[in-house]
Amino acid sequence: MSLMTSPWRARLPRIAIATHDLAMVWLVWYGLHVMRYAVAPDAPEIHAWSIETMLVLAVQGAVFWYVGLYRGLWRFASVPDLWNILKASVIGLLGVALGLFLYNRVDSVPRAVLVLYPVVLAAMLGAPRLIYRAWKDSQAEGRQKSSTRVLILGAGQAGEALLRDLRRFGTYQPVGFLDDAPRLRGSKMHGIPVLGRIEELPDIARETAAKLVVIAIPSADATALQRIVGICERSAIPFRMVPRLQDVLEGRSLPGELKEVAIEDLLGRKPVLPDWKAIRAWLGGRSVMVTGAGGSIGAELCRQCARHGARRIALVEIDELALMTTEGALRRDFPDIELIPVLGDCGDPAVARHAIARAQPEAVFHAAAYKQVPVLEAQLREAVRNNVLATHTVAQACRDAGVGTFVLISTDKAVDPVNVLGATKRMAEMICQALADSPTRYVTVRFGNVLDSAGSVVPLFREQIRAGGPVTVTDPEVTRFFMTIPEACQLILQASAIGTHEAVYTLDMGEPVPIRLLAEQMIRLAGKQPGRDIAIVYTGLRPGEKLHETLFHADERYRPTQHPKILQAEPRKVSGTEVAVSVERFRDACSRYDLDSLAVLLRGSVPEFVPIGNRMSTHSTATVVAFPARQSRKI
Repeated sequence: MSLMTSPWRARLPRIAIATHDLAMVWLVWYGLHVMRYAVAPDAPEIHAWSIETMLVLAVQGAVFWYVGLYRGLWRFASVPDLWNILKASVIGLLGVALGLFLYNRVDSVPRAVLVLYPVVLAAMLGAPRLIYRAWKDSQAEGRQKSSTRVLILGAGQAGEALLRDLRRFGTYQPVGFLDDAPRLRGSKMHGIPVLGRIEELPDIARETAAKLVVIAIPSADATALQRIVGICERSAIPFRMVPRLQDVLEGRSLPGELKEVAIEDLLGRKPVLPDWKAIRAWLGGRSVMVTGAGGSIGAELCRQCARHGARRIALVEIDELALMTTEGALRRDFPDIELIPVLGDCGDPAVARHAIARAQPEAVFHAAAYKQVPVLEAQLREAVRNNVLATHTVAQACRDAGVGTFVLISTDKAVDPVNVLGATKRMAEMICQALADSPTRYVTVRFGNVLDSAGSVVPLFREQIRAGGPVTVTDPEVTRFFMTIPEACQLILQASAIGTHEAVYTLDMGEPVPIRLLAEQMIRLAGKQPGRDIAIVYTGLRPGEKLHETLFHADERYRPTQHPKILQAEPRKVSGTEVAVSVERFRDACSRYDLDSLAVLLRGSVPEFVPIGNRMSTHSTATVVAFPARQSRKI
């Protein structure tokens, strides 16, 4: 029964409105006649109902329907609706006059009634609508007293979608758009006006009493976003942004979620877009193993492999909490993926053989490494043991087990090494080259600094800003190449998918980023001003650091690959026999904790290694490079 009556329930409000309007038509027609003849001495008898009255109701009702008077809602009655009512009244008058002329030559209708009819009818129909809207608006204002007034930057598709979402939430009250397009000036979107240019935000925000600014320009590049963020900061109002489509598709943001502007959004380089088709074709259905699976890169690499088709993932990690955390997140997000957690040091041959035997991987990603530059300058033995010997152990275990692909995750610091990290990573690259005569395909991937990775400069700056400063920068001129964690892992998968035998790949990372500028932008994103609210202190370069990193070595001729942002280097020639001898000597020196021998071996095995200051320590202490110790952090 309810299904049969539901259409009538939907029509009831419009039937009630039509009844109201026809009642107003009768009241105006009858009332004007009464008023006209009230002052006449020989007034005829006025009947409330007559053929003339029925004719007026029929004609005027048809006109109301024709002009679409019942397509709108009283709740949103406005000037266009009043204009529509006036138009319907005038057209109705013409129809009534024509009908009465055909009926009785308009003999019984005073001319004053015909003149006043459209004006009075428009007033009688419009007034109730406006009164109803005013009442509903007053109720809405009562509910929205605690809502946040929002200005939206960008009147495009993203801005329109944001407007609908904000209205759906009910806790936000959009008050206007700002857009630099001249054609949009003065226009409206869903009743919300475009108030001016983005540059005018501080003044318009003050005039509209806005409490929040939302940037709805997901296509803006880093330069444009830096400009917009600067304007938002001058307005002294909190601001958020609509996430990019790529962040939503990759699960880093939720649809409709407003996020804070992150430092990676302000990088002076567009993120590299991978060839997902090639990655899925290579990775789909494979079993893979990741060493260092609990680290920043290792954990994200596991997620990327799971997201793009791997059927089994072995997680090798020495830190039990990191292993448990990564495994739990993967089981929650990818319940259909087979996971094999292995707790242990991948530099232990038994652990490496056990993990490979259990997982039977077709590809191994070696992400386990020490990477803190100042720490490793004072910890040479552990740097060699983990970055060199563990790489040899895993790479050799892959060769012995017939694993199809071994991927070494290296660094731009291995190009022209001046510190222990760079030298040990370069030695790891040489080990992979020396083993390349086997069926296993050895691929090396180099990239620069990774934003927000464990121990990197971004979380350190964030913590210093949270504590009220100062923010410590080594040198006002220091620069680094940066990329995001997901982007770094996508590069690894992309290079693995297109990799050839004994290949070394690097990313064309564009222009380096001044660390000073990075610190200033992070301070501003926190709603503070550099130098005024948060001080920046320059501490001087630390052990093993240089002002500028390089991505390419002079002896490695680079050529483009099928991906426009990934370059393949021609590896420098190495002697497999000499590398094997060096590895055994490293192993022997590590077993004796002989720092002097390790220092000499590292210089001899990596000829291009020229330490900053060119002074290796000859003391049998933990300090290998003769520099004063400073508080450590990685840039």
